[in-house]
Amino acid sequence: MTEDLDAARIAEYLHVTPDQVLKMADRGRIPARKVGGQWRFAKAEIHHWLEERIGASDPEELDKVQKVLDRVSPTAVDRPIHELCSVDAIEVPLNARTRGSVIRSMCGLAAKSGMMWDAPAMAEAVQAREQMHPTALDCGVALLHPRRPQTSILADSVIALGLCPSAIPFSDRGQLTDVFFLICSYDDRNHLRILAKLSRMIVDDSFLAELRTSTSPGEAWHAIKECEERLDEL
Repeated sequence: MTEDLDAARIAEYLHVTPDQVLKMADRGRIPARKVGGQWRFAKAEIHHWLEERIGASDPEELDKVQKVLDRVSPTAVDRPIHELCSVDAIEVPLNARTRGSVIRSMCGLAAKSGMMWDAPAMAEAVQAREQMHPTALDCGVALLHPRRPQTSILADSVIALGLCPSAIPFSDRGQLTDVFFLICSYDDRNHLRILAKLSRMIVDDSFLAELRTSTSPGEAWHAIKECEERLDEL
């Protein structure tokens, strides 16, 4: 059953005031519905709203979202991206030319980690998410993921990376994409934190340039590690 929260709980969750939450609801800027004349909020819908904010954010907005996530999970210890994305789960080049072949190839890569054991099931879940709302961004990167954590086929969170030799039309909105991350998170909290961290990394133009000039999985992995270390020092 969906967990409903009132404005006060959502305000605490987002680290804003209840009045700000109510104004956002009145203006249609946050998922909400009225029950008995009072705004109510579904926690699952707020989670997906945060996910969309992360995927389309600039550096300043990403910093704000990170503060929200730190507030929600103040004692969380994030696993480094370069630990979740092993060299075995990176393919350079990724020789796939269609949306379906990219998704299948990326899920096959994630399965090589040993942390995910049903690549076809994950591919089906990722495909459903893409049909709902494409994850391709204007920078040529797609952050693939299922709508909900696929805990039945995961031992732990895992990330895969594929670099196409040339950009392909991946979404219906016309973006050309050549860098594909697949995020297979074990739970919602980890998913948001991984998505936020990766989003902060890909706004670094030098990081994307290093990925695109990588000639091997090892080079791409080192680019991830070095970018993450730079970010953690800020």
